[in-house]
Amino acid sequence: MGRLQLNDLTKVFESSKQEIVAVDDLNIEIRDGEFLVLVGPSGCGKSTTLRCIAGLEETTSGQIQLDDRDITHRKPKERDMAMVFQNYALYPHMTVEKNIGYGLKITTDLSKDEIKERVKETAELLEIEELLSKEPGDLSGGQQQRVALGRAIIRKPAVFLMDEPLSNLDAKLRTTMRTEIQQLQQDMDITTIYVTHDQTEAMTMGDRIAILDGGELQQIGEPLECYHRPVNQFVAGFVGSPSMNFLSVRQDGSTLHHEKFDYKIGSETEDALVDASQNLTMGIRPEHITLTSSDEENTIPTTVKVTEPMGEITYVYFDLGEETYTASINGERRIEAGQDIHVVFPEEKIHIFDGRSGKAVKNSQLDETADAITI
Repeated sequence: MGRLQLNDLTKVFESSKQEIVAVDDLNIEIRDGEFLVLVGPSGCGKSTTLRCIAGLEETTSGQIQLDDRDITHRKPKERDMAMVFQNYALYPHMTVEKNIGYGLKITTDLSKDEIKERVKETAELLEIEELLSKEPGDLSGGQQQRVALGRAIIRKPAVFLMDEPLSNLDAKLRTTMRTEIQQLQQDMDITTIYVTHDQTEAMTMGDRIAILDGGELQQIGEPLECYHRPVNQFVAGFVGSPSMNFLSVRQDGSTLHHEKFDYKIGSETEDALVDASQNLTMGIRPEHITLTSSDEENTIPTTVKVTEPMGEITYVYFDLGEETYTASINGERRIEAGQDIHVVFPEEKIHIFDGRSGKAVKNSQLDETADAITI
């Protein structure tokens, strides 16, 4: 079992000059066997949350429960958790075999032969059997990461805690290790909390993602739910790459006024804005922007500033007023810098956020008729 609950978790760092609230009244329930990703910008409180769960930081207030047992003030070794750090934290003078088995040696009464057998099984699982006699200094970054994972896996804990374990690897190896960590977690069915600042990792790895900012939970849900149904402007801008485009607009009945264009909205959108302020923010993801040469209702004239061909897609940058915005189009379509175009923001794909609170008052509509693909 590995059901974890964070109840009103708060962590405040105090100094002689000020108090810093790193985690503010956090409430999350992580289901048994779930892969939950804590994601957010630097300083948002995600690593501090993980360290509180591990027992490496003392909580200021709140409660941490594992399978309904209060572990808030228990020592790290009493929490039945294993942590993988960003810097791997391997013992440089020990072989891979001793690094992997060290935790069992100091926390269990298993015999040397039993530990040796467990190490062998773990190494086979991670495909590093041939490295057991080597020392960390002889290993690549990816190999060191596998050893660090092995040291956690061998303990068979109730919960895995991973603090940005892939940040020191190159892009190609990160992609490979993402897949391997996912597969290991699914095979072992162990509750896992994974911290990252990389929203791509969060989107591709997590069963659910919890998005933090300023120590506060902004939204928790399945990755695509957070992508398509962000609860506020921060989540909308943080999740997705390239980021969502934001435009300041003012509502006047069925029209949204921008300094460079007027945008007509239908009755359904107008009804959604009844309780919002007049000053709003319109959001549109780059892949939802359409480029056209025709001048029709709600088309906006502009000029291509820069293009970035990426192969499958091309990023097109254009200005509206003082701001630059991004559209992503089919890579086979030829668009040149300096070309005059019209852009279209399909009404069913726009998001609208309250200008005062930042809360979403309208999200894009999903195609409910699309069939799910099953294999």
